[in-house]
Amino acid sequence: MTRHNDMLEDKELIRSMSEKLGFTPQILETLGELEPEFLTKYNRCNRRLLQDGALPAKVKILMALAVVASKQCEKCVVAQMKSALENGATKEEIMETMDVISITSGAPAVAACRDALRLLK
Repeated sequence: MTRHNDMLEDKELIRSMSEKLGFTPQILETLGELEPEFLTKYNRCNRRLLQDGALPAKVKILMALAVVASKQCEKCVVAQMKSALENGATKEEIMETMDVISITSGAPAVAACRDALRLLK
């Protein structure tokens, strides 16, 4: 793949992240300017997350949901919740993930899921 194709994918990644999060993650733009290969690697990892492998994509996304909840990133939780639902996660699977979040990360992480949980209604 040429660097030109990588640059197009990098721009698409930033656009996609902006759409999912509702804001443009400036850190990705900055890292892309400082080290263009960073976005290419990030994009490759992101694609792997969204593909079935040894673990189904849905399971990996539910894991990502738990991680971003533990970091208390509310917009990130909403984005991962949307992705989980788009990848076939059921309400029951999400609620079990909420149990994991509660047990491992406590009330602040659960509170970070407030807006995301409204997507289940």
